[in-house]
Amino acid sequence: MTDIEELLLSRIRDVADYPEPGVMFKDITPLLADPAAFTALTDALAEISVRNGATKIVGLEARGFILGAPVAVRAGLGFVPVRKAGKLPGATLSQAYDLEYGSAEIEVHAEDLAASDRVMVVDDVLATGGTAEASLELIRRAGAEVAGVAVLMELGFLGGRGRLAASLAGAPLEALLKV
Repeated sequence: MTDIEELLLSRIRDVADYPEPGVMFKDITPLLADPAAFTALTDALAEISVRNGATKIVGLEARGFILGAPVAVRAGLGFVPVRKAGKLPGATLSQAYDLEYGSAEIEVHAEDLAASDRVMVVDDVLATGGTAEASLELIRRAGAEVAGVAVLMELGFLGGRGRLAASLAGAPLEALLKV
């Protein structure tokens, strides 16, 4: 295990039976409260974004906003929020997707992404991959190119990487931690 992996893991708290019995929730708020750990995380995600030629960062609501915005600043890139439906004013592109317990819809401002953009999706956790998959579709529908997906933590047992394989179309998926 690398030093950064040890640092990040040491600042993630397990919360049993949240949000429902049988679930072990990975709470990243202690990591965000530690400036050294948050800086290390930001730097690592920014390096992934620059290495993959990103021109913009997309952050997925809500923790992807917390991580994506400082990553964009550190990397010298623009930041574009992908929000739950109905949260953005003006013209948007929307994408519905299925969850294990229902369905949801996300949106992006239509004018925030252009054909010249290479977009890195940043989020805290890759679980089943539904939200990330929908965001990749939105990026392409906006005419931009996918530079990849970068996450703090991948919950491998939920199969998100496999679900995203076709949607990534050869773009990288990088997780700093794999659980």
